Amino acid sequence: MKKDKKKLWIELSNAEIEELIVKLAQEGKPITEIGMILRDVYGIPKVKKILGLSISQILKKHNLLPKIPYDLMCLIKKSVALQKHMTQHKKDFTAKRGYQLTVSKIRRLAKYYIKKGYLPKDWRYTPEEAALLVK
Repeated sequence: MKKDKKKLWIELSNAEIEELIVKLAQEGKPITEIGMILRDVYGIPKVKKILGLSISQILKKHNLLPKIPYDLMCLIKKSVALQKHMTQHKKDFTAKRGYQLTVSKIRRLAKYYIKKGYLPKDWRYTPEEAALLVK
């Protein structure tokens, strides 16, 4: 399919789609939720095929991209919840293992985002900062 050929069932123009994405981001919706809303409510299957830009590129253009990517923030929230659980249940070694795996995923993902330039080069994961980020 050619990029310039627009789907017939999409009633919104390119500018209206971009405005809608910006509006949803200003409401505090994460990128994944914006994509699902566009698909389910407005019938827009893939923003990139229509506009030529992904949702994150559009948000970056409007300076609405979050400081910490959504998937990394979800892992940080999970690690804080596990850490809180482990303070109450000291003998739960399964939770300890889950916490270690989650922290490992955070560090690997952060390394990727630092390499790609989404995070600053001096960004490090610490449990204390994670607890502050989640609050």
